[in-house]
Amino acid sequence: MAQNVMITGTGRSYALGFNLVLRYLEKGDTVIATVRKESEALNELKELYGEQLYIVTMDIGSTESVCAAKEEVEKHFDHIDLLINNAVTVSEDCDKEFFDTNLDLIAHTVDVTGIGPLRVIKAFYPLLAKSEQTALVMNISSEAGSITRCYRTNMVDYGIAKAALNMGTMNLVNVFKDDDHINLFCVHPGWIRTNGKPDNPAPLSSYEAAEILRKLFEEKRNDFTGPRFITNEGVEYPF
Repeated sequence: MAQNVMITGTGRSYALGFNLVLRYLEKGDTVIATVRKESEALNELKELYGEQLYIVTMDIGSTESVCAAKEEVEKHFDHIDLLINNAVTVSEDCDKEFFDTNLDLIAHTVDVTGIGPLRVIKAFYPLLAKSEQTALVMNISSEAGSITRCYRTNMVDYGIAKAALNMGTMNLVNVFKDDDHINLFCVHPGWIRTNGKPDNPAPLSSYEAAEILRKLFEEKRNDFTGPRFITNEGVEYPF
């Protein structure tokens, strides 16, 4: 059954969000793709898929922007079946070691990457609630957000932000624990060549990873008892 899918952070053709959009379009779903700024790559997809793709500008770091996007989307859609929170940001010091990192840059990364998806869920919940099937929310996290398995001495902002996203996901699992109409997970999507560079050693292209995730999401739609932090293989990952 075709569904309405909303995906955030979709503007870069080589990255995961764009390729998730492409995979769902190829399967016949209608996609609401959000971007912080105009994307030529998405505009080209729009020319190919027409009304099957709806593009909306939204900055998940701004509650005002997220609420404005929700008002725009609900002019065209009466429900959302699947929300994929993929949008992310990192600071310019992300790859630096701890003592070389400007810690004042961390808060913005956490606000966008960790709190931004919660803004989106809060604003768009009324549309998720109108889905005729179990409304599914998939927050794209990372193994870097695992406190138990933390091994890095760099990527301080990214790791903290993804850990925050994981905590936010679990908070919402508790919020909706008596509501079997909405289901939530945080997902480590695997090691992906998200920068589009051919010398990237990651084993998966964004296009390959997107299809693995698309299949996984449908398998997990009605799983209310399994682990909430999972890998792209559906295996539990420790918080």
